[in-house]
Amino acid sequence: MAKERTGIIVGLNKGHKTTANTTKPRISRTKGHLSRRTQFVREIVKEVAGLAPYERRVVELLRNAQDKRARKLAKKRLAKASSGSRGGTMGGI
Repeated sequence: MAKERTGIIVGLNKGHKTTANTTKPRISRTKGHLSRRTQFVREIVKEVAGLAPYERRVVELLRNAQDKRARKLAKKRLAKASSGSRGGTMGGI
């Protein structure tokens, strides 16, 4: 960034004294970040509505020690293996 101007007509930092605009962070920098409010709302909805049918089936498979089958089912429903095997969603049940 350029140094602050001096207000003098000649020299390295010549020109009018100005104040730099403060820029907000771009939306692209904050996208994908889960806010506390959104997380809270999702928890409440999950608590009230319960588990989705495929989630109930995954829990049942995990109870019967069929981990691989449960992972396959989650992968099929969530369209990718990383989402299916992530411990955050189904691991806490």
